[in-house]
Amino acid sequence: MRINAASVSLSVILFAAAVQLNAGSGLPHTWVSATGDDGNTCAFAQPCLTLAAAIEATAAGGEVSFMNSGDFAAAATVTITKSIIIAATGVQAGFLTKDLDGIVINAGADDVVVLRGLDIVSQGSTAGADHRGIKFEAGGVLFVEDCRVTGFTKRGISIESSTDNAKAFISNTIVRNQTNNGIVINPPSVNNVVVMDHVQVVNSTAIGLAVNPGGRVDVTNSTFSHNAGAGVWATGPAALSLESSLITDNGVGLELLAGAAARLSNVNVAGNTIGFSTAGGALNSFGNNHATGNTDNAVPTINTHLSPL
Repeated sequence: MRINAASVSLSVILFAAAVQLNAGSGLPHTWVSATGDDGNTCAFAQPCLTLAAAIEATAAGGEVSFMNSGDFAAAATVTITKSIIIAATGVQAGFLTKDLDGIVINAGADDVVVLRGLDIVSQGSTAGADHRGIKFEAGGVLFVEDCRVTGFTKRGISIESSTDNAKAFISNTIVRNQTNNGIVINPPSVNNVVVMDHVQVVNSTAIGLAVNPGGRVDVTNSTFSHNAGAGVWATGPAALSLESSLITDNGVGLELLAGAAARLSNVNVAGNTIGFSTAGGALNSFGNNHATGNTDNAVPTINTHLSPL
C-alpha cells in the first residue's frame, strides 16, 4: 500500500496543532509539591513548586491541589485572572510574603474563584506600605474557606470588586494580627455583597470589620475581638446584618456613621471600651441582643425593634 507523503505531512501538522491547542487550554487538575519544579507540567506525576506556576498551567474552571505541606509562594504576588479552585486539604499550604500582596483576584465578571485551606502570612513590610492578604479586585464570586490571613499592613481581606453585585463568601476563616484593618468591604462605586460565617477577626491595630458605601454584609456565628479601633464599623450607604455573633474587647464595639444601617439578632457586645457609637446610623434590633461589661455602659438608641419571624 502506498502512503501519500503529503497526507502524512498534513496529519503531522494537524496533530501538532491539536497538541498545542490543548496545551494552551491548560490542565483541568494541577498539583503543587514542596519538592516540585516549576519546569514540570504540574500534572500529578510532575508537580510544580509554586502556586503561581500551577495557576498558569490550569484550565479555566480547573483545580489546583497540594500534595504536601510547605511554602508555595514565589517572589511575587499570586494573581488569579480566571475561574479556578485552589484547595489545600489535609496539608498546610503556606504563602509567606514580604512587601507584597498575598493573593489578588482580578478575574472576569462571570468568574468564580475558590480559596480553601490556605495560610497567607506577611513576614513584614516597609513602614507605610499598602499590602493585603487577599484582594478581591475584580470578578463575579469569591469563596474563602478554612483560611488564615496574618500580619498584613493594609487589610487582611479586602473585598473591592469592580464588578457590580460581586459576591464574596467567607467561612471558617481567621484574620489575625493585621497592622491596620482586618476585613474591609470597599467597592469602587458599585455594590458588593459579602456573607460571613464562623469568621474570627482578632487583634487588628485598627478596625476589625469595616463596611464602606456599596457594601452589604451578612454575618453569622462570628467573633470580632481585641481590635484597637472598632470591632465592627460601617458608613453609608451600607447595610450590615449580624446574627449570633460576639463583639468583645475592642476600642468600640459597633460603630455606625451616617447612612449605615445595621440589624442585630442574638449579638453579644461585651467588654469594649465603648460599646456602641451608632448615633450617625440606624441600629435595628430584634430585641434579643446583649450589652454587658462595656466601660461606658451606654445604652444605644434603637431605631427599630424588629419582631422575630
